[in-house]
Amino acid sequence: MNSGTLVGSLIFAAVVVVVIAVVIQLMMRSWRRRSQRQDELIDELPDVPDQVGAALITTRGHYCGSMMAPGWKERIAAGDLGFRSRAVMTRYAGGILVERVRAQPLWIPQDSITAIRVERSMGGRAAARIGILAIRWRLPSGVEIDTGFRANHRDEYAEWLESQQEGAA
Repeated sequence: MNSGTLVGSLIFAAVVVVVIAVVIQLMMRSWRRRSQRQDELIDELPDVPDQVGAALITTRGHYCGSMMAPGWKERIAAGDLGFRSRAVMTRYAGGILVERVRAQPLWIPQDSITAIRVERSMGGRAAARIGILAIRWRLPSGVEIDTGFRANHRDEYAEWLESQQEGAA
């Protein structure tokens, strides 16, 4: 390799590194702005009660994140609601507790749940084979969000759908 080619390659590599750094900075700035905008809408999440009672259903799987309802493409960036993680979701008489790895537990009060359904994809997360359990609920601020959970075993979804019908009755 002659020195002209080497210098050209080094300049090209430096330009590529700078472009990648700029793109990453723009992505981070966009995520922060979205988070600030959504912080005002979301406000405070419900606290986990001291006494939740006996567990009715427990399912292991993955927390797929929360999205603004009905816009499934707008992932919530506020707090740690947008981060995917392994989780355990448990149904109690008073609501649903989602215990996420490396994130705060998420409490969904029973009276704020408006629907539980199974979807093929949610927020860019496709799970056509297994499906995603989507829980639509209203925050104390009045904003409706969809929380997605992909169970390790699809046959566990039937219990969740039945529990919602019993809770609505």
